[in-house]
Amino acid sequence: MLPMAVTVLFAYLGTVFWSVRVSVSSSRTLPINDFVGMAQYVRLFGSERWMLSLENVVLFGAVFILACLILGFLLAVFIDQKVAGEGVLRTVFLYPYAMSFVATGLIWQWLLNPQLGVQSTVRSLGFESFTFDWIATQDKVIYAIALAAVWQASGLVMALMLAGLRGIDDSLWKAARIDGIPTWRVYTSIVLPMLGPSIGTAVVLLAVSVVKVYDVVVAMTQGGPGLASEVPGKFIMDNLFIRSNIGLASAASTVLLMTVLALLAPWMYARARAARNGGHR
Repeated sequence: MLPMAVTVLFAYLGTVFWSVRVSVSSSRTLPINDFVGMAQYVRLFGSERWMLSLENVVLFGAVFILACLILGFLLAVFIDQKVAGEGVLRTVFLYPYAMSFVATGLIWQWLLNPQLGVQSTVRSLGFESFTFDWIATQDKVIYAIALAAVWQASGLVMALMLAGLRGIDDSLWKAARIDGIPTWRVYTSIVLPMLGPSIGTAVVLLAVSVVKVYDVVVAMTQGGPGLASEVPGKFIMDNLFIRSNIGLASAASTVLLMTVLALLAPWMYARARAARNGGHR
């Protein structure tokens, strides 16, 4: 374990602290060992492009997380009915998650391309008024990206939900049938509360994916049209490699790091508390 521990301490934590240090300097193309306090952060939150990227990622995150939870839960409920070919269906639904976001982005870029994809295909069938140009429309492009991301990540939520469903005692369902309780009421009033840990884990994993989203945006739109699909990850990479402003990029990456830690902290605390309570019992 020693080589791995050294790697984590020096290669990972070391670079994190180095980025934080650069974020409080006046570094541009090359790092400068000075101290300007919070100047880079003031400049960062004074940037319209950064604020737009935050708005976009919040909208993307709300659509992405909600859609993944709903679709993943419905898929899990479907598979939990002991359907034929369950193993094949689990693999099919989970397979997109094994793909990289770059591959997913390229696939959906083609599907949503007005000249080549779904719109062109439907119009060739005679429906010439059909329009599906979200990827080229500024006020809809973020939904197009969310659609691709949901397609990829909903299988993960399905797997988490299915594991939770399989942990529910069959006697609960037998009692519900004897009492004549409608199935939908059992799911909403009993099953969903019991899936709290699975839902919490899914939300944390999805939220972290939202914060660091980058690949699928670059593959699908390059942040366009205009800046309509700009996200914090792309803002950071552009300032780091194109605009040669490592101080501002480091400040932005530090903000994302704090966001991820803020998302993980309550989840880790809840798990630790549950483990302590379980140990006491």
